[in-house]
Amino acid sequence: MLTVEKLNQYYGESHTLWDLDMQAPEGQCTVLMGRNGVGKTTLLQCIMGLLPVRGGAIQYQGENLLQYDAERRANLGIGYVPQGRQIFPLLTVEENLLIGLPARRDKVRAIPPFIFELFPVLKEMLGRRGGDLSGGQQQQLAIGRALVLDPKLLILDEPTEGIQPNIVHEIGGIIRKLNQEIGLTVLLVEQKLPFARRVGDRFCILDRGRQVAEGAMATLDEGLVQRYLTV
Repeated sequence: MLTVEKLNQYYGESHTLWDLDMQAPEGQCTVLMGRNGVGKTTLLQCIMGLLPVRGGAIQYQGENLLQYDAERRANLGIGYVPQGRQIFPLLTVEENLLIGLPARRDKVRAIPPFIFELFPVLKEMLGRRGGDLSGGQQQQLAIGRALVLDPKLLILDEPTEGIQPNIVHEIGGIIRKLNQEIGLTVLLVEQKLPFARRVGDRFCILDRGRQVAEGAMATLDEGLVQRYLTV
């Protein structure tokens, strides 16, 4: 579904992504892994059109994503949950969810009921401001806001960061449900190895802006963990 080929990106004169290759096959959950600062978030921002790229290609369902701005990429069916959630703290839960509706291709302008089936707490707090929610509730809101788009590809940047353990477990179950039962393709950045093993079908490891290993999650062995993931 998503293919990144020979991608290069720079911050000023600093070369951050080096001829990077990555795939997120349709219907699978791919986990992007690596230590802090290796380029994981940068790669997601390039995919979403939030950062310019110097060279290479990003293909989504056979289309060249680089020809589209960030708004158009959302219209193509890519939902994005950024690191730190970035909900609108002064807007209500309902207003945060409604913001995503104009990007839907089917022109539906009502919040899909399944959002509240996945996240019952959001229905209970529709009138509460986003900034008044707990960290875990804000993460659920951020994921719900992305799902309102009716995406075919869901991209999440460290969805467990700063979240209490019970909500982490719940979010993991929701990701598996979306992937396995609904067929949503998922690409996520994750630091927690047990969580990655639980939700992921595949892994892709970055190191110093390069892809250094990828494959089925079952093949992520201790050697790779020690070499590229332990601090």
